[in-house]
Amino acid sequence: MSDIPRAMRQPFALKFGSAAFLAFWCLLAAFPIFWIAVMSFKSPVDAFAANPFDVIFGPATRAAGDGLSILDIVVGVVVLFYTVKLALGWLPRKVVEWAPGGQVWAGWIIGVIGYALGFVLFFFIVLPAVLGVLNPILGPLGNPVLGLTTIHYQSVWVDNQFYQNFLNSLLVTGGVVTVSLTVGTLAGYGLARSGSNIAFWLLIIALIFRALPHSVLVAGYLPVFINSAEILRPILGENAPTLYGQPLAVIAVLVSINQPFTIWMLRSFFQNIPNELDEAARVDGCTHFQAFRWVIMPVMWPGVITTGLFSFLLAYNDFLVTSLLLDATNQTMVPAIAGYFNRETTTTDQVEAVAAAVSITAPLFLLVMVFQRQIVSGLTAGAVKG
Repeated sequence: MSDIPRAMRQPFALKFGSAAFLAFWCLLAAFPIFWIAVMSFKSPVDAFAANPFDVIFGPATRAAGDGLSILDIVVGVVVLFYTVKLALGWLPRKVVEWAPGGQVWAGWIIGVIGYALGFVLFFFIVLPAVLGVLNPILGPLGNPVLGLTTIHYQSVWVDNQFYQNFLNSLLVTGGVVTVSLTVGTLAGYGLARSGSNIAFWLLIIALIFRALPHSVLVAGYLPVFINSAEILRPILGENAPTLYGQPLAVIAVLVSINQPFTIWMLRSFFQNIPNELDEAARVDGCTHFQAFRWVIMPVMWPGVITTGLFSFLLAYNDFLVTSLLLDATNQTMVPAIAGYFNRETTTTDQVEAVAAAVSITAPLFLLVMVFQRQIVSGLTAGAVKG
């Protein structure tokens, strides 16, 4: 505190007010996520109970024989604590150490997928089996004290085959992120290193395009996708495919929506990288692309990861484009949740919809938790600087 000049020190009232507002905002933002997570593990009677303590402790769920004992709670908290600790400390080091051929991005993909699968296998299969053997032996410590059931998740993922929607979401988001980052890095690098006025006007046009409502773009693309078989028949013959209802159509539209933002953001990152790095690489005999690939991109990884996360969120959370351009068999997770309310809805359907909503939130927390260092590094490196 002594290092801060007196004139720059904030008064106590301002610091207290800022901290109180931030705490209130965090509580307000986190409460709905916490509440639906609690509801998703209760029977419908408890999930929609008027008494909030019944929702939390689940007496009806516990009376049905479903719940957590003191041992379950203690072991679960310990496992979750070390899961987060390993994800923040051990996993990043091992990704860099074990990355195949020094390709850190491939190491992150493999590491995140492997870590997530290992957690799901241990936490939801191995741990319940072990605790199920120990609880009857421990007497009172093994009796349920907190009502909890996973039947709604089983109904969503197994009976309703929600895993197919999950795979469709991975296909769409993977395609959008891959295309957006590939085009965005090349275009952002070129525009950042260009001194032409044309580059400036291209960015302005891209910004205007990004500001258009999504419904306008969907309305423009929809007739083309519906009539795609007739349009492509002169080229591909009678086997010309219909793009409507296919993930490829959604990827094309979402890339069109997201690409201007991606280019703007990556251009800001490239502008913060000194031109001397390019010049030094060129003096050493690199071509422009080799300088970009081997010198500039290793410095750019925090920016690429940050931009990729925003692209992922756009595609992962999209409702309008996916609901209009995909049929029921290829539907992604977000529009699929709305399907729970399209029939004669019961309280069981509503709790299953809540369980599905919690399911699609979990990967987002995992991504942010694993990549939080790169995201913070990327944002502080000038991603918001234009």
